[in-house]
Amino acid sequence: MLKCIAIDDEPLALRQIAAYIAKVPYLELVARFNNALEAQQRLAEEKIDLIFVDVNMPDLNGVDFVRGLVERPMIIFTTAYSEYAVEGFKLDAVDYLLKPFSFADFSRAAAKANSLYELRHNQRPAQEPETEALPRDREYLTVKADYKVSLVRIADILYIESEGEYVRLHLANGTAITTLFRLKNMETALPSDSFMRVHRSYIVNLRAIHSYIKGRIYLNDAEYVPIGENYKEAFLNYIRQNFRNL
Repeated sequence: MLKCIAIDDEPLALRQIAAYIAKVPYLELVARFNNALEAQQRLAEEKIDLIFVDVNMPDLNGVDFVRGLVERPMIIFTTAYSEYAVEGFKLDAVDYLLKPFSFADFSRAAAKANSLYELRHNQRPAQEPETEALPRDREYLTVKADYKVSLVRIADILYIESEGEYVRLHLANGTAITTLFRLKNMETALPSDSFMRVHRSYIVNLRAIHSYIKGRIYLNDAEYVPIGENYKEAFLNYIRQNFRNL
């Protein structure tokens, strides 16, 4: 059970988050606050596993609030402004929810937090990476996760998502595997002719791209990854060099 607090200066938004939390069996809402200053006191008194926090708040905004935490729980930002997502990723947030968000969006973000929590508490800290991906010409990765070793075909990886010191491999069959490995090491290990870093927190399989539009790369009709501003030019160069416009 993840102990949560919710922080939002909008009463309606705060009630919605509380209602969503109540629907998720592994989440427990300990308290809710309409400003970050009150939440600081509660965090000093009690260990919290996960914080849902709005970005744009008076007095102390969500980003500055998180930056100031000495012991930082897992963070899921909520915001009406997509540009704040970059700040969230810089702080290693588990996810950000763009308002208005559905319960399906909320539950996906909560599931990511729960997976990360289980990894941190059920696996012993490792000195060496739990994924073996060298040399580049290999067809498979051996991935250690959930107390077993999985053989993952590299071509079946749609995209890879950073979760701090862990990465989540999203596969073509709709499943995902989370393992102890840094994204920058994964970028080095994977073949550069078919995988590209397109965001601070994402690597995409170029051969799995379905479409792209307005800073998003779609892997299918519903699933997409963002294109980071610092990676946009390299991605568009790849598109220009490899695809003919009609």
